[in-house]
Amino acid sequence: MSNAPKVDAADDLYDRDGYAWSKREADLLRQGRFAEIDIANVVEEIESVGRSELRAIVSSYRLIAMHLLKWQHQPERRTRSWRNTINRERGTLEIDEAKNLSLAARPLPLIDQAYRTARKDAADETGLPLSTFPETCPYTAEELRSRDFLPE
Repeated sequence: MSNAPKVDAADDLYDRDGYAWSKREADLLRQGRFAEIDIANVVEEIESVGRSELRAIVSSYRLIAMHLLKWQHQPERRTRSWRNTINRERGTLEIDEAKNLSLAARPLPLIDQAYRTARKDAADETGLPLSTFPETCPYTAEELRSRDFLPE
């Protein structure tokens, strides 16, 4: 017997207690009680997971690109902290891409998206004019991912 409570369509568990809702839906799925599943919200949650994975990878590319731009355009201000941030984000990116092979296989649109913000962030953080930084990402996906690459 399931621990999942039998609920009717008027139940608002999804809005009241997301954790209890997710446990109930998982139990219903495991038991094959498909007619009782809150399909609309299950679909929304699955799509949300995909969006979160995408956001995480774009965020890592953004941070890596921003710090590489700072590294390249302000060599006199290079710090261990910048290098640590680059390497930490490369590690995070490696883990996230290993769990999301379809995103890892097509990095260029993600890099383009991330770079638009990275460029602005680098200008804000360095105080250099936005025009200092190339309009398109000067780094390849391999360079952004490689723990050995730092622009000089």
